[in-house]
Amino acid sequence: MSEIPTLKRTLTLRDLIVYGLLFIGPLAPVGVFGVLDGRSGGAVALVYLIATIAMGLTAYSYATMSTEIPKAGSVFSYATAGLGKAAGFFAGWLVLLDYLLIPSVAYLFTGIATNALVPEIPIWLATGVAILLTTTVNLLGVRLAAVVGFVVLVVEIVLLAVFVVAALVVLISEGGQRPWLSPFTGVSGFDFTAVVGAVSVAVLSYLGFDAIASFAEENVGPSRIVGRATLFCLVLAGGLFVLQTYLGALLTPVDPSGPDGQVFYEMLRSSIGPWLAVMITTVKAIGPAFSAMVAQAAVGRLLYSMARESRLPRQLAAVDSRTKTPWTAILVSAVLTLVIAVWAAGRDDGLDILVSIVDVGALAAFTLLHLSVIGYFRGRYRVFAHLVVPVVGAAVMIAVLALSSTTALIVGAIWFAIGIVVNVTGSRVG
Repeated sequence: MSEIPTLKRTLTLRDLIVYGLLFIGPLAPVGVFGVLDGRSGGAVALVYLIATIAMGLTAYSYATMSTEIPKAGSVFSYATAGLGKAAGFFAGWLVLLDYLLIPSVAYLFTGIATNALVPEIPIWLATGVAILLTTTVNLLGVRLAAVVGFVVLVVEIVLLAVFVVAALVVLISEGGQRPWLSPFTGVSGFDFTAVVGAVSVAVLSYLGFDAIASFAEENVGPSRIVGRATLFCLVLAGGLFVLQTYLGALLTPVDPSGPDGQVFYEMLRSSIGPWLAVMITTVKAIGPAFSAMVAQAAVGRLLYSMARESRLPRQLAAVDSRTKTPWTAILVSAVLTLVIAVWAAGRDDGLDILVSIVDVGALAAFTLLHLSVIGYFRGRYRVFAHLVVPVVGAAVMIAVLALSSTTALIVGAIWFAIGIVVNVTGSRVG
């Protein structure tokens, strides 16, 4: 059997951080702000604080395993090492559902925002063009993708800084619409059940930080920098989420009007000015496409790793001799993303369907990640890192998963059943 070509090590610590932050998106809470504000009774900043801690447990387990298993397969490689080949396959298969749908959702966000700015451009067309452009960047090499991603990320962070400064100016000069502590305590009192329910939605904003581990075979320097980048991205993103939702809540009326998805934009228009709402809408039309670019690259690495281990067709392990990218896997993921995103763009409920199921694969895979830590370090435990964190982390993931919609759970079960068939036949494909 011919030797599988390897990936090229070109990514620095900064590049890994850029990929992680770009995938998450510094402005991720904007679209779900109204939903979380309503569900939590106004305690939206507390929701993101709790979600950051909960996802931090998963980031810690990723950091632990990435140091020990510096492979491109991410949770697939970790679960294989800690729990065996079967568990490893299903961990990879489950997170694949997440990785396939996240870029579709992100590209669709680009299409929707572009259509809002230029109604003459159909959502499906803007979505398709974004997929073609970012796929081209991915195929040209991981280094170019990192540079392009860095530029987009800087623009997003600068715009977020503009919002923070403008919001502080308004709050100091005119005061807020709500009490200063209400984003943490609620407008009409604290409701624990409501806050926990909102956390199950807020975790969607963080999905993607784990993609950093997919590039473990392409980073320069020691393997531990993958874990450092993962933890740094999670903590920084969480801090940015808490800050922007805290300020946004203070400037939002107690009973905001309009659709939930427009609450943050309406707050910008009424409290700061239409100019900022237009700027953020424009960035939200561009940023998600590059978040999807990172997701697509991560899918490619996952497919490559699973194919290399003969768990998927070996053709997916092909690597371009010049760019050192898994080009076949990237193209397959691009085609699947294009089909899913354009299909969703043609339905009124397409975005709702995708969003309702996008977290099931990730949460299930994260649970297996925590269990893989326990399995891998058995007999040589460090109590906090190898028992406390993974046990608590797995319990949190299961609790959040239980709060997912019925539709999402049904889709997850169907995907798992398909995985059983693929797993039975996978080892025979080569």
